[in-house]
Amino acid sequence: MQRSAIFEKLIATDVFDLAIIGGGATGLGVALDAASRGYKVVLLEAHDFAKGTSSRATKLVHGGVRYLAQGNLSLVKEALHERAVLLHNAPHLAQPLAFVMPSYKWWETAFYGLGLMLYDLLAGKSAIGSTQFLSKEQVLERLPQVQSKGLRGGVQYWDGQFDDARLALEIARTAQNNGAVVLNYCPVESFIHKDHKLTGLTCKDNESGRTFDLKAKCVINATGVWVDGIRSMDAKSSGEKIETLVTPSQGVHLVVDRSFLGQDYALLVPSTQDGRVLFAVPWLGKVILGTTDTPRTDLPIEPMAFTQEVDFILHETARYFSKAATRADVRSVWVGLRPLVKPQNKPSANTKGISREHTILISESGLVTVTGGKWTTYRAMAEDVLQQCQVAGLISAAYKSSTTADCPLVGASNPASVFSALSLAHAQGRHSYGSEQKRLLTMPGADTWLCEGLSEAMVRFAVRYEYARTVEDVLARRSRLLFLDAQLACDLSDKVATILISEQIHNPQLAAFKTLAQSYLLPTSH
Repeated sequence: MQRSAIFEKLIATDVFDLAIIGGGATGLGVALDAASRGYKVVLLEAHDFAKGTSSRATKLVHGGVRYLAQGNLSLVKEALHERAVLLHNAPHLAQPLAFVMPSYKWWETAFYGLGLMLYDLLAGKSAIGSTQFLSKEQVLERLPQVQSKGLRGGVQYWDGQFDDARLALEIARTAQNNGAVVLNYCPVESFIHKDHKLTGLTCKDNESGRTFDLKAKCVINATGVWVDGIRSMDAKSSGEKIETLVTPSQGVHLVVDRSFLGQDYALLVPSTQDGRVLFAVPWLGKVILGTTDTPRTDLPIEPMAFTQEVDFILHETARYFSKAATRADVRSVWVGLRPLVKPQNKPSANTKGISREHTILISESGLVTVTGGKWTTYRAMAEDVLQQCQVAGLISAAYKSSTTADCPLVGASNPASVFSALSLAHAQGRHSYGSEQKRLLTMPGADTWLCEGLSEAMVRFAVRYEYARTVEDVLARRSRLLFLDAQLACDLSDKVATILISEQIHNPQLAAFKTLAQSYLLPTSH
């Protein structure tokens, strides 16, 4: 659906059942669940879908080994169930991945192995593989670049991996197919109250500059780390006093070439020198190193890595690889802000111990705020949000129950034969389109490759079917090139802008993207 048609539907709706602010995992999940039940839904995103935290995850669909160590078994069990649901609903974007945990101390294999067997047990019928004890030789077969000195053996277990930004897009498109109105680049500017109750909002189309008033029975604030700003907007109009809800935590990821890992197995270090979890994860032909967990007080839309965070990741990974990655080896560095819910009456500078469970609050005016949680449990969070809205009487409970546990997303079936003759990188590029590869192959430029894994047709597809409006939308989230190789993304940006202009995108924001791409490059010295 073209942007003009989306606005026509927006204007034609007198009153929405739900107006959702925020186009990340949580907001999109609520939009899909509500629309599939029959509610009239509009979702408004100030920037692009998954522009914030939801495109900057460690790309893992997981129960949470860290939460297992913390003894939060209920959260782990829920996440393991949701992991299986996600793998089922989006097989073109999420797949099982084997993790290897090397042991350098005599007790580690047995200790971590028994814990991961509990992980399997909690998964029950949702298990995707069994924990396996490994000899030193078996570890080196799976991770040929791992440090062999002092290696005693290890443990292999299974979790999932996914493409977060593309999953967000497919949730948005599936919600739209179910009747939802979803709009990016349309920020909420103010709220409309009547008798101190929230009855609607005013939004602005960033492209045309036009403003629109929308009526809604229920407004949901799903803006992640930015929820307190929306809550303040509501409180300013309603007169309610609020306290800050979110304590942001910064996670930094470095991307290096696949040669640093060697095989399609992930490395997990359960406890670094300062107690954090360290990953080395193969993803789309590269390797992600990370992540950090650093408290942060400001909330930039494009957070930057602190020098000490980069040094920490490089130093820790050097302890576990025979060939250490240097700053010069980093192809891209990107940062996400986690929306951790602040412990009530327990101020702390340490965000590693803050719960990753989600929180739902309803203000005196009726604004529903949801934050916290993680990508893996986005669907369960959406169910909980709608249940709370029904209990509060904000929306009718007469609609059907949730159907998203068995709701394949757009492109869910995956005909492998379509790309069987392509190079590996080209095949990976088309694989994420699943059953829509057939449509992709009919578009102009299907065989014109801008680089490995990105064709001209994919750029055109992004505009026509995936809401892309700028060069950044294409190279950061429809393709993941900015996250994989920032310099290559910058080099290709002129060609992408030219294609966007031919698709009637009048301002693809080329200069802004080139500036952004430079911030994803790591200086070789500091």
